Amino acid sequence: MPSLDPVVDPFFSEWAGRRPEQSRSLDRASALLAALDLDPAPVPVLGVVGSKGKGSTATYAAATLSAAGLRTVLVTGPSFRGYRERVRVDGVSVTDGELSSLGEAVEAARGELPSPTESGGYLAPSGLFLVAGLLHARAIGADVCVLEAGMGGHRDELRLVGPEVVALGMVFAEHLGTLGDTVTEIAREKTRVASPDRTQALVTLPQSPEVAPVVSRTLSEVTGGRVSPQVVDPATAEEPPRELRPSGLSAASGVLGTAAATRMLELLGHPAAAQERLHSVLGTVTLPARLSRHTVPGSTTEVVVDSAIDRVGVSAALAHARALWGGVDHVLLCLPDHKDVSGAVTALEGLPVTAVRLPEAHLRFDHDLPAHWNHVHAEDLSPTAVTALGQRVLALGTVYFTGRVLEVLDAPTDRLFDAS
Repeated sequence: MPSLDPVVDPFFSEWAGRRPEQSRSLDRASALLAALDLDPAPVPVLGVVGSKGKGSTATYAAATLSAAGLRTVLVTGPSFRGYRERVRVDGVSVTDGELSSLGEAVEAARGELPSPTESGGYLAPSGLFLVAGLLHARAIGADVCVLEAGMGGHRDELRLVGPEVVALGMVFAEHLGTLGDTVTEIAREKTRVASPDRTQALVTLPQSPEVAPVVSRTLSEVTGGRVSPQVVDPATAEEPPRELRPSGLSAASGVLGTAAATRMLELLGHPAAAQERLHSVLGTVTLPARLSRHTVPGSTTEVVVDSAIDRVGVSAALAHARALWGGVDHVLLCLPDHKDVSGAVTALEGLPVTAVRLPEAHLRFDHDLPAHWNHVHAEDLSPTAVTALGQRVLALGTVYFTGRVLEVLDAPTDRLFDAS
């Protein structure tokens, strides 16, 4: 949590000062959008929701739109090395000065609202960065926005914006008990990000037999039967070609993002990029902490960083590293108790592992771990400490951890793709 930083305090101050009985307020967020004259949104919006892979989907969607010649604002979260990364133009982070100006505009409009105490809820950081993205899109004359939702859908600020196109990733039991008590309740929550009047299309990956009918039924309810889900199957999709898709489990997200952006172009009546141009731009996409490969500064040690949070993700990352290197010398793992710690332990059986604890007070790390695992605090990670683990290191865990690893490795994170 940032502290006493005038650049980012406007985005975090209400969240930091919230009381135990308060929750995020979409009514307050709606009032802020109105105060900033952002209701309706100043540009068409492609919204991204799902249980996992939203950042990859949003990045490929933005790259596809930028390749077609549209000036595209992309809002994703959380950030890795700095909050500038939350808002990008054609794949490149805004400057510190631009983020500061956006924060000042948000703060000025917030001052016109009743206090959080009077309104009964606070403005969430993720929603305020979404607002900043819309502000920046208007300021620079952008053609379209790609906005990644937080963990929700109907309870997310993205729903207030009313995306013209929704990209729905796989829905599974992530955030069970928070967004719903069953996976079908979670699917309903995420599908309800659609707008009754603005949403024209929902593009989805193939969902499980229990989720698919819920998505179709909910979308019909929300849009009065105007919109039906468009399913894009990575097994048969032609774009992007397999060699231009992300590695591992993110491959499907690349297909979804490209398909959703193509649908947006159709709705806008804008021609898609020529295939050669599209492939050229998609070939430059980098996804930090999604099986990204780095070298420790000043050494020959290589590190693959992935934000895997469950058994499936850890197993996929391990398979990727073994295919790349032939083996793994050491694994750094950081999973708080609410993630699939047991699944990760099973997947990493027989490997040397160091468990990493983050300092954030709201995260608990009390889960039983194998006795032979090492333990460190995230603050103690350094290039020297990572190099000492071997030549082939796999760093896995929550994005708050993988962002710290990217910082240690001095990995570039400001540009996600090159559309120049």
